[in-house]
Amino acid sequence: MQAYVIRRLLLMIPTIVGVLFVTFLVVQFAPGGPVEKVIAQLTGTDTGLQVGVGGGGDFGGGAGGEAGGEAGSKYRGAQGLDPEFIKQLEKQFGFDKPAYQRFFIMLWDYIRFDFGQSYFQHRKVIDLIVEKMPVSISLGLWLTLISYLISVPLGISKAVRDGTRFDVWTSAVIVVGYAIPGFLLAIFLIVLFAGGSFFDWFPLRGLTSDNWSELGIWAKIGDYFWHLALPLFAMSLAQFAQITLLTKNSFLDEIRKQYVTTARAKGLTERQVLYRHVFRNAMLIVIAGFPGAFIMAFFTGSLLIENIFSLDGLGLLGFKAIVDRDYPVVFALTFIYALLGMVVTLISDVTYTIIDPRIDFESRDT
Repeated sequence: MQAYVIRRLLLMIPTIVGVLFVTFLVVQFAPGGPVEKVIAQLTGTDTGLQVGVGGGGDFGGGAGGEAGGEAGSKYRGAQGLDPEFIKQLEKQFGFDKPAYQRFFIMLWDYIRFDFGQSYFQHRKVIDLIVEKMPVSISLGLWLTLISYLISVPLGISKAVRDGTRFDVWTSAVIVVGYAIPGFLLAIFLIVLFAGGSFFDWFPLRGLTSDNWSELGIWAKIGDYFWHLALPLFAMSLAQFAQITLLTKNSFLDEIRKQYVTTARAKGLTERQVLYRHVFRNAMLIVIAGFPGAFIMAFFTGSLLIENIFSLDGLGLLGFKAIVDRDYPVVFALTFIYALLGMVVTLISDVTYTIIDPRIDFESRDT
C-alpha cells in the first residue's frame, strides 16, 4: 500500500499541471479581462461582466503586444485613452510578458505556494483564501458528516425492511426532499424561522454572532451551530436522498448473495450477518461516493447558500473572482480544488483497504 500511495502522490504533480494548463488555456480565449474592467471603471461603463473584443480579451493576440495606436481595437472602450496608460495596465497585471512565460512563472510560484496578489482586492490571494476557508470548511465538513451519519443507518434500515411501510414512507419523504431545490428551501426557512414573517428563532447572516469573542467555550460552540442550522438543513436534503438510496441499494445487492444465505445457514443472527459480513462489502460503494460528495458540499454546493445566508466562503469568492476576471484568485482556487480532490480520493482508497484488507491496489497497478 505504501508504494501505491507514493505513486499516487507523484501522479498528482502532472495532474495539477495539466489542470492549471487547461484553465490557463481557457483564460487566453475567455472574453473580457482585468484591463478591460479597469477601462470600463474609468469610463463609467462597468456592469460587472466585461465582454472582450475578439476571442482573447486581455490575452488576445499575445498579452505582451504593443498597445500603441491599436489600443482602441484591442480593448473595448479604450478609444481616446493614452496608449502608454494601457501599457502600464498591461504591465501591472503581468500581460506585458508572453503567455508561455506567464504560465511557467505561475507554476514556479505555485510550487512555493505563492499565489500572488488579487488584482482588485489588493490583498494576497492566500490571505483571502484562508479568511474564507472557515465558512466552506464548516458547510462542507459538517454537511458531509451529518449526511453520512444519518443516511447510512437509514439506508441500512430501509434495506433490512425492504418493501415494508417504513421503507415506503421514508422513500416518499426522501424523494420529496430531493425534489426541493436547496436555494428554494433556504428562502422558505428564512421566511419561516429567521424573522421573515413568522418566527425569529435563527440568525439570518454570518457564521457567528457579533459578540462571539466575548462568549464562553460552550456558548461559542452553541452559537456556531445555531448559525449553521438553517444553511446545513437547506443543503442536506439532496445529500440525504443520494446517500440513503445508495446505501440501501448496495446493502440489498449484498443481502441477496449466496454467502449471506450460507452465513444464515450456519446459525448466525441477522445482526451478525449484517454487520460482520454484509457491511464490509456493501460500504465500499458508499465510500466510493464520499470524495464527490465532500468536494461538492465543500465548494460548488455552497455558492447559492452562501449568498442567501450572507456566508462569505470560497464559493462566493470564486464566483466573484470569475465575474471580476481576478485571475490570480481563479487559478489559486483551481489549484486548491484539484489538490484537495486528489487528496480526498487517495484517502478514500486507503479507507477501502481499512474496511476490506482483501483489496490490494498495488497488485492492480502491476
